[in-house]
Amino acid sequence: MSIHIVALGNEGDAFHQDSRPSGLIRAYLGRSPLVSGDESSLLLSASGAAARPVFTEYQASAFGNVKLVVHDCPVWDIFDSDWYTSRNLIGGADIIVIKYNVNDKFSFHEVKDNYIPVIKRALNSVPVIIAAVGTRQNEELPCTCPLCTSDRGSCVSTTEGIQLAKELGATYLELHSLDDFYIGKYFGGVLEYFMIQALNQKTSEKMKRRKMSNSFHGIRPPQLEQPEKMPVLKAEASHYNADLNNLLFCCQCVDVVFYSPDLKEVAEAHKIVLCAVSHVFMLLFSVKSPADIQDSSIIQTTQDLFTINRDPAFPGASQESPGNPPLRVIVKDAFFCSCLSDILRFIYSGAFQWEELEDDIRKKLKDSGDVSNVIEKVKCILKTPGKFNCLRNCKTYQARKPLWFYNTSLKFFLNKPMLADVVFEIQGTTVPAHRAILVARCEVMAAMFNGNYMEAKSVLIPVYGVSKETFLSFLEYLYTDSCCPAGIFQAMCLLICAEMYQVSRLQHICELFIITQLQSMPSRELASMNLDIVDLLKKAKFHHSDCLSTWLLHFIATNYLIFSQKPEFQDLSVEERSFVEKHRWPSTMYLKQLAEYRKYIHSRKCRCLVM
Repeated sequence: MSIHIVALGNEGDAFHQDSRPSGLIRAYLGRSPLVSGDESSLLLSASGAAARPVFTEYQASAFGNVKLVVHDCPVWDIFDSDWYTSRNLIGGADIIVIKYNVNDKFSFHEVKDNYIPVIKRALNSVPVIIAAVGTRQNEELPCTCPLCTSDRGSCVSTTEGIQLAKELGATYLELHSLDDFYIGKYFGGVLEYFMIQALNQKTSEKMKRRKMSNSFHGIRPPQLEQPEKMPVLKAEASHYNADLNNLLFCCQCVDVVFYSPDLKEVAEAHKIVLCAVSHVFMLLFSVKSPADIQDSSIIQTTQDLFTINRDPAFPGASQESPGNPPLRVIVKDAFFCSCLSDILRFIYSGAFQWEELEDDIRKKLKDSGDVSNVIEKVKCILKTPGKFNCLRNCKTYQARKPLWFYNTSLKFFLNKPMLADVVFEIQGTTVPAHRAILVARCEVMAAMFNGNYMEAKSVLIPVYGVSKETFLSFLEYLYTDSCCPAGIFQAMCLLICAEMYQVSRLQHICELFIITQLQSMPSRELASMNLDIVDLLKKAKFHHSDCLSTWLLHFIATNYLIFSQKPEFQDLSVEERSFVEKHRWPSTMYLKQLAEYRKYIHSRKCRCLVM
């Protein structure tokens, strides 16, 4: 017998990081006298440095011979990246533990805004424990000055935790530290109580099933076997960050060149990427005006650091391409200019690797004052207008979680004429876009814009065979690394578009969306829906979606009694029909045995034990 626990949320202190390697779950497994033999493994294998597992799995023995399996996921972004696996694990949980740090309001809101709605949909009489970890650092300050009030606002109050527990009908615990008392006796006592309750319920259900099986007399009804397990689709790891980072090194579609104060070329870059992370560059490249930004520090930083040179007598200007030459930007600050290549690499890699940036700048500048000055200028470049600079402590900021600027900021430029250098013509309408993003994210478009094709020199590019809505969804994925189809039909259209442009990860996302939608449909909806499942299968095969086509064949076989009554079932090929008949559920043998059993019951005028 086994118990499955799912732990969600991050109990780590974002403001006071220490060297403690273990969290709440790991500490309990290591200290509880009732638990032994824990070992951790990962559900998903990491294929590269950027790949991250969705859950950390701990396996141990509890109460002597009970298998204890714990799946822990501290970060919502990771949880949301593979919601197919995440939803299945939550649905099969015996106990759910939600944890956050009382001194990290971000982790609390991540739990409240993201995890709780998912848990509410999947919750089915499963006990929930909410653990508030840590001691509030500013709880006893009576001062009401603005500084203290803002500090207190960074802590999560007891009232907020209790209110969250009421929403779920959960048990609320405050663990001031991860010592033997709070872990072993307090948290452990409550968790072990629910573990015993889960064991009792499972034992009771097992006894009921055994009692029912022993109550049969005479000929037993045929046993309906379980349907075959459906093929499992694994999500492809995102290479979004690497794509944009490679754009800096490949030097394609460059539209801005930085020069030192003595007019020597320093680096090449792309306006769209720089503007996606910084209002300073938006102001510099006239995407926004000072009236739009209304932040004197950003305006001052722009004026102090950069100036644009449009002088036709500029050295090397005669060698520039006559069509649309890159914009020349002179960096006024010599120290900032000497570190510009490292700063650009930092920005293109997601603008969150602060420690690496500091190390790179220290190698260039020996004076600590110069290093601090350059770091402060980088923080000003990344500053949000109208807000205080929240990047005071680089290590603290990095400890929270990576800031994926591009996922949200590049969407600001989606289907907008700002900085656009290419226009797609679809179904009589135009869609502006940016070559740099298209080249970085799509190999087909990279070849199209950089090869000997008409599109390489043309601004207006016609697109055929794709609707405007589908192409906009495709561009949304290229710009943000995410998409949300409106339904199965749109997901299939997007899959076809992804296959046409050879974007494999988008194909996998569409496959997972279609599978999840079909799996969530009840039998009655499957029987009445207008969607042609066989046509879906043939499209998946035609567009080389092997995973989806294999899954759809198993899905048709598993729901044989429904789909065999539909007229499109006859459109299956001989090979497909043979596969479905072989793997059909319920099987032909079971239906034959059931018919014989019913015949026996009616012949003896007995009461059916099944019906």
